[in-house]
Amino acid sequence: MATHNATLVAASDVTGTAVYGADDSKVGSIDRVMIDKVSGKVAYAIMSFGGILGIGGSERPVPWNTLTYDTGLGGFRTNITEQQLNDAPTPAREWHGDRAWEENTHRAYGIAPYWI
Repeated sequence: MATHNATLVAASDVTGTAVYGADDSKVGSIDRVMIDKVSGKVAYAIMSFGGILGIGGSERPVPWNTLTYDTGLGGFRTNITEQQLNDAPTPAREWHGDRAWEENTHRAYGIAPYWI
């Protein structure tokens, strides 16, 4: 019988997982993940934030490497603030094919792009 590797998770199980800030307050939740087709790496988490009870909120792609899973919280931890999410470049309809937008987004969060 194969041993289960507890560090793996199905992409569908990431959906709805809470994202907490440095102060343990909930910043938002993961709506879905975006995977680079060539490298196979998770590139972004589409994060929902703001609003009340899921109404009137916003979504932003955040670079995957801005998130760290915290077993104690049962969710992801990030240093990204809601203000940074609000100030980040708003994704255009075809944002995932726009390298300039991706570069600006990574710059907004102060991290290197996933493809480097």
